[in-house]
Amino acid sequence: MRNLRLYISTVFICFSMFAYSQNFSENAIGLRFGGGDGFGSEVTYQKALGEENRLEVNLGWNTDDDFSGFKLTGLYQWVWHLDGNFNWYAGAGGGLGNYEYELPNLPDENETFIFIAGQVGLEYNFDEIPLQLSLDTRPELSFGNLNDDLDLGIALSARYRF
Repeated sequence: MRNLRLYISTVFICFSMFAYSQNFSENAIGLRFGGGDGFGSEVTYQKALGEENRLEVNLGWNTDDDFSGFKLTGLYQWVWHLDGNFNWYAGAGGGLGNYEYELPNLPDENETFIFIAGQVGLEYNFDEIPLQLSLDTRPELSFGNLNDDLDLGIALSARYRF
């Protein structure tokens, strides 16, 4: 599964390199590492709606011997310029997910859940290369039978801007 993640990420990045044709970046695609909710890294995409607003969509998945699941998150973000190439942003949104796991001596579990989320972060956009690095926190309140709690994680993202 790790090879599949690497392959999909490489395809997205290579495809987006051909679309880079202007200084203003309306889109960004990359990976978001961390999160603290068991889904690991996420493929992340941003679409500018103007200079101060954008949409962000993230797809996270995880598969191993005992656990498999996915989570799709959508956020509306407000972006404020700080200084130089630094911005900070805040957003709100939600999403849905599904997971299933099989543990020895326990019944198998499978659940689809929805959640609401907020996000606050700091980003840096490089001038010389079309790279954006960001650090953020995204609290999520889930509504499901088993997944009905508040998750809080910190993540580092690297995105190619085009």
